[in-house]
Amino acid sequence: MEEIKLQTTTVKVLQGDITKVAADVIVNAANTSLLGGGGVDGAIHRAGGKRILEECRKIREQQGGCQVGEAVVTTAGNLPASFVIHTVGPVWNGGTNGEEQKLMNCYANTLHLASKNQARSIAFPNISTGIYRFPKALAAKTALEAVSTFIRCNPESGLEQIWFVCFDEENYRIYRERLREGLEIE
Repeated sequence: MEEIKLQTTTVKVLQGDITKVAADVIVNAANTSLLGGGGVDGAIHRAGGKRILEECRKIREQQGGCQVGEAVVTTAGNLPASFVIHTVGPVWNGGTNGEEQKLMNCYANTLHLASKNQARSIAFPNISTGIYRFPKALAAKTALEAVSTFIRCNPESGLEQIWFVCFDEENYRIYRERLREGLEIE
């Protein structure tokens, strides 16, 4: 496990199954329908149980799903968390459709929603790096920049722990290397 301290927030990277992480908030790399899918989305819905899906359906009825870069919150159901924040990452199309900014928005909107819900800890998966094909190194750089910016601009957020939970070895290695390089907080 690798970690770095930014102001009053500890940023950690670990390898494992996000559905087993006891954070206040677990982040789901959802699709726009919010009805579950493959990868981390399917794993969170399976492990969390039907209450998550029920709340996602209510959100769909109210606002028609969740757009790319946006975030919504539901119960965590059977997960060891208080909430799940669902965010929809961009599909990689060669970097010509604003994918980096959309991914940055995923992290920023999720962090703001976590702070609004008084979370002290949040666990992120590697958003968009699976079937959405976002290049892993660029996704890690974008995610860590988003976290660094959020911490710098929101010193009273209440977030004490931000974890990046990497399912695969490649993402784990990339995030560890990025943390070793350090993050700049001005």
